[in-house]
Parts: sequence; structure tokens; C-alpha cells
Amino acid sequence: MHKTSAWPLALIYIGLIFYASLYPFAGWRYQGIVPWAFLNSPLPKYWTGFDVAINVLGYMPLGFLLAVSALRTGRGRYAVGLATLVAAVLSLTMESLQSYLPFRVPSNLDLALNTVGAWLGALVAWAMDKLGIIDQWSRFRARWFVAQARGGLVLLALWPLALLFPAAVPFGLGQVLERLEAALADALQDTPFLDWLPVREIELQPLVPGAEAVCVMLGLLIPCLLGFCIIRSAARRVPFLSLVFALGMGSTLLSAALSYGPEHAWAWFSLPVKVGLLTALVLVTLMLWVPQRASAALLLLALGIHLSLLNQAPTSAYFAQTLALWEQGSFIRFNGLAQWLGWLWPYAALVYVMTQVGDPGAGKLESRP
Repeated sequence: MHKTSAWPLALIYIGLIFYASLYPFAGWRYQGIVPWAFLNSPLPKYWTGFDVAINVLGYMPLGFLLAVSALRTGRGRYAVGLATLVAAVLSLTMESLQSYLPFRVPSNLDLALNTVGAWLGALVAWAMDKLGIIDQWSRFRARWFVAQARGGLVLLALWPLALLFPAAVPFGLGQVLERLEAALADALQDTPFLDWLPVREIELQPLVPGAEAVCVMLGLLIPCLLGFCIIRSAARRVPFLSLVFALGMGSTLLSAALSYGPEHAWAWFSLPVKVGLLTALVLVTLMLWVPQRASAALLLLALGIHLSLLNQAPTSAYFAQTLALWEQGSFIRFNGLAQWLGWLWPYAALVYVMTQVGDPGAGKLESRP
């Protein structure tokens, strides 16, 4: 029996499937038929290769993660069957709920393809287990990371995905105050509670270049320090830093290319960003030998400053147009995962690091490589 990061990742992926299957969550109505009536319907006459591929590939990661969870928790004999069954029930539930949505059409073909995709993903996990790849990962994890590293590993795996949603400041995750205030004001409109909301004497002011550089620096320091909380030795932190910087740059480039077009993929790489990147590189190099608990304390400080700076600045009108493209255009389903990750990732990291700071079991940094 092992604690595995695959299970929380599977739960997060299930949340993504809920969002992608039921968006925009509006216009619910009852059509006078049972929600599973689509099971007896003829197969769709019109379909594309893209539809087939997306329905198969969309459920493969879920089948893989569920199977790995079963393999790592002592249920290896039933891993493929359990993963396929859970995914099939989830797909059946999503397709049935779509019968209540005006913009969605339930399909028995989608259900079959989702189930096949989950089964294929589970088979990949089973094959990796038979080949010893999962055991090799377990040994690698034991050498590199502390025993209670599951939460940190999940957060680190989600960080590049969170960066895919366009941020007003590169690597600036968690800028939610302005949107939260607007959503709360809309919800309380025409109620006496609207007067309870605080009113600013001074409007939010854009970040000056120096503050933007600090936000970029902290945005890169945060995942590095998170890794320092769970990596056993200083020698192993060096390749980890290279991976963080590479994934951060790659995700930001991809986000800019998707948002503004490939020709503008480097538009975000301004002078403040360059200064922030260089400063972050220097600081994390100096912190390579900081113990794990001290890293957690520094991470807590970095998160507090980062979120405070970001949420004291407004989003620009140009940035609002970019969000409109993501939320109403071709990214309408994919944006759900990236958007929520971009908003919530730093707050999840904040909760995690608070548990680490108070954990007396957090040991000192190991000197061996």
C-alpha cells in the first residue's frame, strides 16, 4: 500500500470532465424523456475524426490515473476493470445530464468512445506496471522526495497547466480580487446587501515596471521553493530548477501563441520580465542549501507578497479582450481547466505550505547527492 499522487490528480481530472461536459451550466430544462433515452438512439450519422479522437483521448488520462491509483493501493488485480468501470459510469452520468442542457446533445457513440479511451489508458498503466516502470518511479520518488511529498508533487504537476491561462503579469497566478468583487456585486444587485460591499477611495493602479519585475520573480520563486520543501538534497535541486524554468517559459510561450497568435509568442518578454527572470535565477541559486522547513517559511512569505501585489493592480482593457477570446471563442471548454487552475493554484499552495511550516516532521536538507 502506497500513498499516490495519481488519486488526487484523477479527482482533479474528473472535475475537468464535469466542466467540459456541462459548460455553460445554463438553460437547464426537462424534455419529457428519461435522461438515458439516448442509449437506445441510432448511432449519429454525422461525425468527424476529431470528434472520435477527442472523445477517446479525453478519457485516456482518467483511465490511466485511476488504474495507477488502484495499482499503488493494492488493487492491482482489478485495476483495469475498476478504472474502466468508473470512467464509464462518469461518462454515462455526463451524457445523461447533457439531455437537460440546450446546447449539448447526449450521444451513445461518445459514451462508447469515452469508455474505450479509459480502457486504453488503464491498459497503458497496467503495461507500465508489468514492465516495472511504475516501480522505477516509486524508487525514484523515494530517492528524490520526502515521504509526505504527494501534495507538493500534485501542485508542481499542475503549475505549467495553470500558466496556460493568460495572466496580466507573466507567471502571475491568483489575480482574482477585481473579478471576485465584480461577481459579488452582480450577485448582490437589487438587494440591500450591495451597500455592504466596501468602496475604494482610490481605484486600483497598474503595476509600475519595478513591481511587475518583482511579481515575475516571485512567480518563479514560488514553484522552486515548493520543490525545495519536498526534495531531499541540494544536488537534486539543480536539475529541478532547470525543469521549472523550462516548463514556465514553455507554458507562457504557448499561452501567448494561443492568445495572440504565433507571431506574438514573445510579446510578453519585456524588460521587467527579463529582470524578474534573472533575479529569480540568482535568488534560487543562493537558496539551494536552504533546509526544507526554512524553504516552506520563505514560500509562505513569497506567496503573501506575490498575491498582495497582484491583487492591488487592475487588469488592462487589452487583457480583458484576451480573456473574452478564451471565454467565448475556440477555447471555451479548455479554458475552464486553465482558468480555475490559474486562479486557485497559489491559494492551494498557500494551504499546503501552511501545513508544512507547522509539520515537526519536516527534516533537514540531506547532504548526500
